[in-house]
Amino acid sequence: MSPRPRRSYDQYCSAARALDAVGDRWTLLIVRELLAGPRRYTDLHADLPGVSTDVLASRLKDMERDGLATRRRLPPPGAAYVYELTVRGRGLLPVLEALGAWGAGELGERRPTDAVRAHWFALPLLRALREAGATEGVVEVGLEEGTFHLHAGARAEEEGEPLYGDGPAPGPSDARLVLDAVTCAALGRGEVGLREAVRTGRVGVTGDGAAAKALRED
Repeated sequence: MSPRPRRSYDQYCSAARALDAVGDRWTLLIVRELLAGPRRYTDLHADLPGVSTDVLASRLKDMERDGLATRRRLPPPGAAYVYELTVRGRGLLPVLEALGAWGAGELGERRPTDAVRAHWFALPLLRALREAGATEGVVEVGLEEGTFHLHAGARAEEEGEPLYGDGPAPGPSDARLVLDAVTCAALGRGEVGLREAVRTGRVGVTGDGAAAKALRED
């Protein structure tokens, strides 16, 4: 499938130019998924419930054309194709963080039709960790919806490393958090800080790393 002809607002405005590239439905959510590192097409499709295969393929082609993502083949024994963000694509991280903060107020009670993946809370929790002073290390997060891990701190952001990943941390973690989706949403809305949530028992913390110690400080 070849990329669609580029559509444009034809306005000499930086916001309009940005929306020319990322304003289509699903594009920014694909970026959200690729912030976890290289992903196979099938993995992306599984974690973007509601997107059709044709639309996902089309958006990925558009993102390659616009320099937001690249496609490469993994070496054996993997031998699968994966998509990953370019430097330009990763530059959308603060855009997604700001958009998530702006939209956090819309996360009221979960609707029956709402899909959820545990790692969709990764970006709000990374911001909450920064605000709590837990600025370095690997943090494992356990929710009823699943487990994921975060790479807190500027190094992952600056060096192009994955910011989060599904499942337990691949090695020793600096902290493990246990909480529920309601608390995650409250953290995203700024109704409670992470250290306050730890102090009041809404978030459980284990571990002896710097991140765990920062969250347990009074």
